[in-house]
Amino acid sequence: MAKSLATSSPPPLIPYVTSSRTFSASVFIHFKVRNGVRRLALVPSVRCSSDDMENQATLTPPPPPPRKEGPPSYTWSALIGGVGLVETAYLTYVKVTSSDPFCSVGGGSCGDVLNSDYASVFGIPLPLIGMIAYGMVATVSLKLNEKSMPFGLGESDGRAILLGITTSMAASSAYFLYILTTKLAGASCAYCLLSAFLSFSLFFLSVKDYGFEEIRKTLGLQLAVAGLVLFTLSSAYGSSQSIPSSLAEADIPFFMTEVTTPSRSYAIALAKHLHSIGAKMYGAFWCSHCLEQKQMFGQEAAKILDYVECFPNGYKKGIKLEKACTDVGIEGFPTWVINGEVLSGEKELSELAEISGFQSKEK
Repeated sequence: MAKSLATSSPPPLIPYVTSSRTFSASVFIHFKVRNGVRRLALVPSVRCSSDDMENQATLTPPPPPPRKEGPPSYTWSALIGGVGLVETAYLTYVKVTSSDPFCSVGGGSCGDVLNSDYASVFGIPLPLIGMIAYGMVATVSLKLNEKSMPFGLGESDGRAILLGITTSMAASSAYFLYILTTKLAGASCAYCLLSAFLSFSLFFLSVKDYGFEEIRKTLGLQLAVAGLVLFTLSSAYGSSQSIPSSLAEADIPFFMTEVTTPSRSYAIALAKHLHSIGAKMYGAFWCSHCLEQKQMFGQEAAKILDYVECFPNGYKKGIKLEKACTDVGIEGFPTWVINGEVLSGEKELSELAEISGFQSKEK
């Protein structure tokens, strides 16, 4: 019987089921010799089905995916924004404390620029605005790099915000470079040039993350942001005091003007009345019409008037007008403010008396 089994073909695969798992047994021939008799044994080779392997695979949880970080441009934007934040924070401190900035290049020109009429926008120090902008760029870039935008915003929202901020910064820098080369020609400002370089770098990094199609879609928004920035800056500086063309390139240190005419009793009485109602005269030390107005009052009466000097630190190209003069909205010198009414130009004493309600028998 063993011999016949040895010479016969191997039996076919025998499937069977155990606890709902399917196995297949491949049979092979194994000979054993016991007590001189050669015996044959059928030994199955068992393997699990593919379904069981899949079930086993599901029991083992997959390894966690590696943490994804943002593109390198976000890291660079955060670093550049940090540098700009430090620079503008220092300049804000200098501006607020009226200190002299450290200028390794250009000497005192840095201070001249920071004290010019272009160092603030609607009364807000320009470095403070820059500090806020750089801080926002650094914060948004860090959040994009960590994939953790706040307020439920997605990455696309963060990129749009970053593009809007950097577009406004680049437009502002272009405008101020124009001012530096035209209105403040000859002045050197290393901080201004550094800030412009940082702003343009941030803008190009933001644009770099957009494809051609995305840039086309956002081009209208970018132009609108840039146009709004330029319009705002033009409006802010367009209201600045216009200086006669003869003084456009002048550099005049402050000096006291001397009134030489004597005062009549009428002029003294009028001056006391104007002082009592809070009337003020705004002028400039270099303005001949201002001196002529004081001469009308005379030496004693002129000292009684509430006079506001709009250039107490002298005049040079780009120098900032005193805030008290800017708030009035001066269009020329001298300017009177009487009972809330703004009057430009020299006025006769009788006219000032009529406007102010001064009554006297003496003229």
